[in-house]
Amino acid sequence: MDETIALAGNPNSGKTTLFNELTGSRQHVGNYPGVTVEKKQGIYINNGHKLSIVDLPGTYSLTAYSLEEVVARDFLVNEKPEMVVNIVDASNLERNLYLTLQFMEMGIPVCIALNMMDVAETRGIEININKLSELLGLPVVPTVARTGKGKKKLMETVAKSIKNTNPAPLDISYGDDVDKALGEIEEKIKAKNFLTENYRARWTALKYLEKDEQILKLGQKTNPSLSKELEQIVQKVSDHLNETLDTYPEAMIADYRYGYIKSIIKQGVIRHN
Repeated sequence: MDETIALAGNPNSGKTTLFNELTGSRQHVGNYPGVTVEKKQGIYINNGHKLSIVDLPGTYSLTAYSLEEVVARDFLVNEKPEMVVNIVDASNLERNLYLTLQFMEMGIPVCIALNMMDVAETRGIEININKLSELLGLPVVPTVARTGKGKKKLMETVAKSIKNTNPAPLDISYGDDVDKALGEIEEKIKAKNFLTENYRARWTALKYLEKDEQILKLGQKTNPSLSKELEQIVQKVSDHLNETLDTYPEAMIADYRYGYIKSIIKQGVIRHN
């Protein structure tokens, strides 16, 4: 069976351009089951070795706020591709790495295609690729999808990386209040093996705190009483954050993710010429 590589990234990151570069005429377009979102799939041959390439819908996040996000996430969870090639716009690094971080939180094997390097260059942005790779703990390959530059190196890196694809999921702090609630919810999830066949307990706990509609519905259906208990913990921390900091868990989680990204970028990753 062919190994599956999912291409994922923000809208306008050059993802579909890269997909077309990789698959050429060896592609077909259908729809994801039950929805009208287009499914593009193709074949890339690397040294005689066939790889199935799927172009996921462009998304900014993996929280189920839009149909595209649900489709992309469902594919990752249900189809379990061997690797995600995350197309990151080099000229807009901070915003694009927000999605990268969420793949890492899920424990999904990721290789970064640092795309639009030409655009970054014309804007005077210089990126230390090795430093970025080291700080993220992920392979990073510079590309210009428009011209096909870096395509071969990217796919060679993917082929090598597939062999050791069992990354430790990224666990970051979201501040004391959220961390405490997260730990409490995670413990209860583990104790009851709640949704653990498909999702990490910590990730499910995060989704409860983010009030992720799809996970909440699934949880309510799977174990209504436990789901209610978890929702009460979320409500309690939400009320507390609202009263003390005039914020709520989803906003705190997003802020701390961006804080984590900023701390990486500040360590000599970007130089402006």
